[in-house]
Amino acid sequence: MPEKADLLLVGFMFGAAEARLDTMFRVHRIEDFAQAHDLPAETAGKFRVVSVGMVGTGHTSRVAVNGAFLDCFPRLELLAALGVGVDYIDVEAAAARGVTVTNTPGANTEETADTAMGLLLSTVRQLPQADRFIRSGKWPSAMFPLTGTLRDKRLGILGLGNIGRAVARRAAPFGLEILYHNRNRRTDVAYTYVDTALELARAVDILMVIVPGAEDTRNLVDAEILRALGPEGVLLNCSRGTVVDEKALIAALRNKVIATAGLDAFLHEPHVPSELIAMEHVVLSPHIGSGTHHTREVMSMAVLDNLVAWNAGQALPSPV
Repeated sequence: MPEKADLLLVGFMFGAAEARLDTMFRVHRIEDFAQAHDLPAETAGKFRVVSVGMVGTGHTSRVAVNGAFLDCFPRLELLAALGVGVDYIDVEAAAARGVTVTNTPGANTEETADTAMGLLLSTVRQLPQADRFIRSGKWPSAMFPLTGTLRDKRLGILGLGNIGRAVARRAAPFGLEILYHNRNRRTDVAYTYVDTALELARAVDILMVIVPGAEDTRNLVDAEILRALGPEGVLLNCSRGTVVDEKALIAALRNKVIATAGLDAFLHEPHVPSELIAMEHVVLSPHIGSGTHHTREVMSMAVLDNLVAWNAGQALPSPV
């Protein structure tokens, strides 16, 4: 029987996946990326494969897996990451060192789309606020204020990838007219394509952002796009905090440039600006798009699929 390879697991996996790792590898565990730099050179030199699970509170806006991190592991061949977004990984630095990066595309599509629709309804109909209204004892003496509606509204989806299309499939039965902007016009959907993000914001009532976090999408939703969305407009961010200019958004909400926002991602997670927390009409969610037991286990098994393939010398299911 061949000797097990050494694997470094950063963070943790979900369900049965982590236990299965122990049957395939000699697993060494650290809690966060910083601890990699403290590993003795002799230990770090053993690893040909590193897997990244759930680390700390979840998402990070910094590039934690950078050249310095990768240089800790001179024999590294594979970095198998949990999740679709790899904005915390310097993929170019990995490629320059001969390291293949894998992720788990598709594993969180349906769950994140469900969450996006929940955020849409919660924001437009102010459902968290209605819950707080009852809990604070206000209902016996007052009627909850009337809210916005989805009737006769246009939904703009900024980023019509797997999750964007899953959202569109859910939104259509609500009677929403769906428009989208993407890097490229899709030939497999009948929704209305709009040439730029700015034109999309001008054309819709609700703008849902579902683009990957990357340098070319940083502050994609800026002050100009928020002005284009207009005083009755609703912004929903279900992607990464870096995609929305957070200072511009706070100013737009404060000055009623847009009506409200529903946010599942923030620039410096898990720290949320106090200005947003103070805005009663804004709906805030702690980046829980894929946060169910079921989907996190599916994502963990997708990581395992890449590790099994690597261990067997087979083609990797999902290289980035």
